Amino acid sequence: MVPAQEESSSGLVMNSSPPPQGGVSSQPSEGPETPAEKEEVTGSPSRATHVPPEGGWGWVVMLAAMWCNGSVFGIQNACGVLFVSMLETFGSKEDTAMVFKTAWVSSLCMGMIFFCCPIVSVFTDIFGCRKTAVVGAAVGFIGLLSSSFVSSIEPLYLTYGIIFACGCSFAYQPSLVILGHYFKKRLGLVNGIVTAGSSVVTVLLPFILRELIDKLGLFNTLRVLCIFMFVLILAGFTYKPVNSIAKDKDSGKKGENKFFLISRRKFSPPKKVFNFSIFKVTGYSVWAVGIPLALFGYFVPYVHLMNHVKERFAEQPKKEIVLMSIGITSGVGRLLFGRIADFVPGVKKVYLQVISFLFIGLMSMMIPLCSVFWALIAVCLIMGLFDGCFISIMAPIAFELVGPQDVSQAIGFLLGFMSIPMTVGPPIAGSLRDHLGSYDVAFYLAGIPPLLGGAVLCLVPWIHEKRKQKEMSLEGGEKLEKMLENQTSLLSSSSGIIKKDSDPVF
Repeated sequence: MVPAQEESSSGLVMNSSPPPQGGVSSQPSEGPETPAEKEEVTGSPSRATHVPPEGGWGWVVMLAAMWCNGSVFGIQNACGVLFVSMLETFGSKEDTAMVFKTAWVSSLCMGMIFFCCPIVSVFTDIFGCRKTAVVGAAVGFIGLLSSSFVSSIEPLYLTYGIIFACGCSFAYQPSLVILGHYFKKRLGLVNGIVTAGSSVVTVLLPFILRELIDKLGLFNTLRVLCIFMFVLILAGFTYKPVNSIAKDKDSGKKGENKFFLISRRKFSPPKKVFNFSIFKVTGYSVWAVGIPLALFGYFVPYVHLMNHVKERFAEQPKKEIVLMSIGITSGVGRLLFGRIADFVPGVKKVYLQVISFLFIGLMSMMIPLCSVFWALIAVCLIMGLFDGCFISIMAPIAFELVGPQDVSQAIGFLLGFMSIPMTVGPPIAGSLRDHLGSYDVAFYLAGIPPLLGGAVLCLVPWIHEKRKQKEMSLEGGEKLEKMLENQTSLLSSSSGIIKKDSDPVF
């Protein structure tokens, strides 16, 4: 049975008040604190006492997080199949802007998933990973189920694009945060395994959706997809506080100081809701600009590729194989580059993201140039491989830039910034298709932002290294100044003793 305690965003036990963050510290108390008392008052133990178990219950958490990634982004990555079905279900020959209108459903959904993440990080800090994830999965279930009862495309903006997406966001971000509290040495590998969950679903779901839509129709297919969200509700309950077992063992000892600790907690100052101090870390700020810049064209192939194949290769059977190709190599890329990232020191992991954006941009530009279907498959295989690289190392880089204490809001802000380009890109591509009659220009333009974003990311390791050198020099200067002060005081005391000894005696 899971103890009746809740975890903070740093994966540590929270009893009644959230931990101080963003420069807000607990009110000083009279007398020294023991480590146990400090943990009880602030809601999180010191870094020295938080040692990730590197396994144990963490493997169960990893599987639950993998199901979360598969449910949320497997459905999103297979949205091209739903996109074609929505065009067939709601479209009409008189409506010349139907591609533009329908593209808003999937892009709004993906954008809202990331837009809500800064808010989700606050809820995660206050209520913990477990409650946030369970409630989010329940909201997603309601949104997806209600989407199966609409009669036109516009209500899907609310039910699928907002309600379902917000629920997915609240379920998704805690799955990122909780992993860093169970793993450190294996974090890159574990993130690769978890994010590979969406790749497995992306491989299988397009064919499943095609069969379901052909036999059951769009609306019943959406009801079948609700099963994913129901299981996700159950998976959220596994996000157990990382040190709850240790808490149980120490409960008797802490009971002795219960009333003392409660009285101290009452006078703790409130926590800042949004921790904007993380933007003082210049490396993180540049990273939070470069990633969104690179993503203006990122989601375009996922939304429009199926319709492009339908128009360009109308006679080709099994068109869903293009999405399957992206899913297969994306899973391989997440595992491969997740493991490679464990051997890349510190913030230099960003260079892996630079390489991934370079290839993603080039492959997007090559999609219109493929006149043979199997050439398009090859392009999709390469694109998927580096797509997996970019995603799997996002959380480890955030840990390196801001540390474990601020990683929840650091990831939340970044994902929030990512929502804007991922929402805007696909509708613009759809509008270009409606006006120009093909997707060629849309895919050419979609390849430019990843190249620009990758160029910006090249600055992050250099900036971070400069910051570390400056901190070390300041620390060294402080130590030297303190040493000189000690020497001065020692010389002064020595001269005083000599003078006293040399005074004449009358």
